[in-house]
Amino acid sequence: MFKRIDHIELLTAAPDRTVAFYKDALGFRERERMQVQTPNGPLDLVYLELGGTTVEVMCYPGKTIPPRTSEQRLGWQCLALEVQDMDGALAALKAKGVACAWGPMKRPDYARAEIRDPDGNPIELRQWY
Repeated sequence: MFKRIDHIELLTAAPDRTVAFYKDALGFRERERMQVQTPNGPLDLVYLELGGTTVEVMCYPGKTIPPRTSEQRLGWQCLALEVQDMDGALAALKAKGVACAWGPMKRPDYARAEIRDPDGNPIELRQWY
């Protein structure tokens, strides 16, 4: 019945900054841009892909959106990306100005670390051994 996760929606007030981060720091490629009309006004959409996963970057032009707080909340907690080499991924991100928020935490079967996108959304990095 269910096949896979089709996409993840990411609402931002700074789409150019967000798209640049996901493309330049994380290696996503831009698939498509469009604007649709909604009851809340125009909505800009940018579809980014990485390894069969799509992130839909959404922005209501001209509207202010409060930044994400660091509090835990009900609902989605983070986006998780699998990496081949944790230390190499963290070094490459650091070279691009992306700091590690915590980790890496190394366990017998995996290593985990977390970074944040420009809006403060957590992105887990995971290397399976």
